[in-house]
Amino acid sequence: MKKVTGLGGVFFKSNDPKAINEWYAKNLGLPVQQWGTSFDWRYDDDPSKKGTTAWSAFPATTKAFDPSEKPFMINYRVDDLAALLDELRKENVTIVDEMVDSEYGKFVHILDPEGNILELWEP
Repeated sequence: MKKVTGLGGVFFKSNDPKAINEWYAKNLGLPVQQWGTSFDWRYDDDPSKKGTTAWSAFPATTKAFDPSEKPFMINYRVDDLAALLDELRKENVTIVDEMVDSEYGKFVHILDPEGNILELWEP
C-alpha cells in the first residue's frame, strides 16, 4: 500500500504572523493572504490532476500543534487515510485525534517518536 504521496503543507508558529507573511511576500515573493499561501502543481503520472501544498504561519500561542511542543507541523498527503490508520494502530503509533471528514478532505494528527505532530490528509 502506498502511504504518503507527498507534502500537503508546512505550518509553523510565529510571534507575528502578519509581519512574517509580509516579510515572505516582500523578500521571497510568496503570494500570501491572511492565512498564508498555497502552491499549485500537477501530478507527474496524470498532468490533468492538480494538487496544492499549503504554507501558513500560526500565532505563537496556537494550540493547533498540541500535544507537540514543537513550533511546526508538517502535513502529508496520503492515498487511503482509513487504511493507513489501521496500519499505524498496529504499530502503536500515537494517534492524537479522530479522523475528520471535511470539505477539504479527511484529516488526522499523529505523533512521531520525537513528539513532532504530523497531519495526515487524504484530499
